[in-house]
Amino acid sequence: MSTTPADLLYTKEHEYIRRTADPAVVQVGITDYAQGELGDVVFVELPKPGAKFEAMQTFGTIEAVKAVSDLYSPVSGEITEVNSALEGDPGVVNRDPYGAGWMVKLRMANPSQLDQLLKPADYQKHIGG
Repeated sequence: MSTTPADLLYTKEHEYIRRTADPAVVQVGITDYAQGELGDVVFVELPKPGAKFEAMQTFGTIEAVKAVSDLYSPVSGEITEVNSALEGDPGVVNRDPYGAGWMVKLRMANPSQLDQLLKPADYQKHIGG
């Protein structure tokens, strides 16, 4: 059974959003369910800080032994930080998806888009939990 922390928001494409100390900036990663479905992550391609994305636009890719998958921006905004630790150790996404395995930090263009994301219980239903 995959973990679904109660303090996060989720997309149907298996990204999560965690709020940060700055109310305009959120941390984005993939869920425990997603990393489990992918298998061993061997490479993560992420954008550079300053890149801008619309909600549900592809912002990178994640490559596992089984497949390559797109990463989608849950909300519109600008990348403020990228988790550079994933370059040297992409497997941290498997070991700690909600902690050290985060992908990017994003300054939201429209915080009201958070209202369109899934609450934890809804995400659990989505993945059949």
